[in-house]
Amino acid sequence: MVVTNEAEVVEAVRDARESRRTLEIVGAGTKRAFGRPTHCDDILDVSGLRGIVTYEPEELLLTVLPGTPVTEINELLAANGQRLGFDPGDWGPLLGARANSGTIGGAISADVCGPAAVRYGRARDQLLGYRAVNGFGEAYKAGGKVVKNVTGFDLPKLMCGAMGTLGALTELTFRVFPLGERCEFFSVHRIGAVEGYAMLRRAWSSPVAATALCYQKGGPSEIVKNISLGSVHIRLEGAQADLDEKSRLLQLCAAPHELLPGDEAAIRVIGSGENLADGLEDVWRVTMPQAFAQGCPSSLGDWAGGLHWMKTTPGVDPRPSLAWSQGSATLVRASAETRKRAQVFPPEEPARAALTRAVKAAFDPLGIFNPGRMYKDI
Repeated sequence: MVVTNEAEVVEAVRDARESRRTLEIVGAGTKRAFGRPTHCDDILDVSGLRGIVTYEPEELLLTVLPGTPVTEINELLAANGQRLGFDPGDWGPLLGARANSGTIGGAISADVCGPAAVRYGRARDQLLGYRAVNGFGEAYKAGGKVVKNVTGFDLPKLMCGAMGTLGALTELTFRVFPLGERCEFFSVHRIGAVEGYAMLRRAWSSPVAATALCYQKGGPSEIVKNISLGSVHIRLEGAQADLDEKSRLLQLCAAPHELLPGDEAAIRVIGSGENLADGLEDVWRVTMPQAFAQGCPSSLGDWAGGLHWMKTTPGVDPRPSLAWSQGSATLVRASAETRKRAQVFPPEEPARAALTRAVKAAFDPLGIFNPGRMYKDI
């Protein structure tokens, strides 16, 4: 069923509740291959919930409907010299879907955060409020339109990465950020992981305020032929005078290596995992303390080593080999059979698993929304 407003979502959920039918929440469908396979009785198509509700550039506030394409939002903000700070990447090609068609609701539900999150924080830091329909068929509002909103439970954070299991989002309010007047890209090639991540950590802790701190193992064959070496990619933003000063500071962080001109494409593919789209291997997204980054067997590193993309043989879980890193691994791409039997999302300790079940029961006691999408029987 296709819905175009919140009232229709309420009606659809109430009908599902009365008939004891489950609902798969779908927008553009670019992330249907992410998460455990779910077999629902009906599809709740929220792609019709699309458009800008309010935009206040001077207040750095944006309210949108969840079916609004991320590209449409980026274009609107860029025209006003602003941006989404969590910089959602386009996972479409990686998951076998059409490029540049993902929605903002899908980005929030899957917690899709790109390179600029190293500077501005993740989606949970920027989603100020939302409207949604819960499993009782009730429309409700949580959060607000101010950054300091500490009243009751911080439900917006709970919705980031919930994969639609707690309800159907109908409206989202974000804090947005100024877009740098200019962008400059820098790269260092033929550098090992230990040196590369050490450089990125120095840049991260310096005043340069980089909006991308990435490492790519291997790299273009014409630049790096030794698989043990790679390339560092850095993005700086600001007015020209600021960039001149920042680039001088960045050179100190990079010493003794020389900073070379970089390009946006290298950072974009790391933010989206786009260059891992080819092949049949499973693709994982791993977060870990930056200090352990150089030991991660990944091909792409982001957030100064706090985030990694890695490939594994189909069906092989890399978590046991990453136990030393205090990391957390999520299976982003795999066959339906692998996703059915594997732990797609990080395994939970008994106490946390009990909390997860309690939260699900509070929002959706009948298990109407995306049952089993994150964890079996939830």
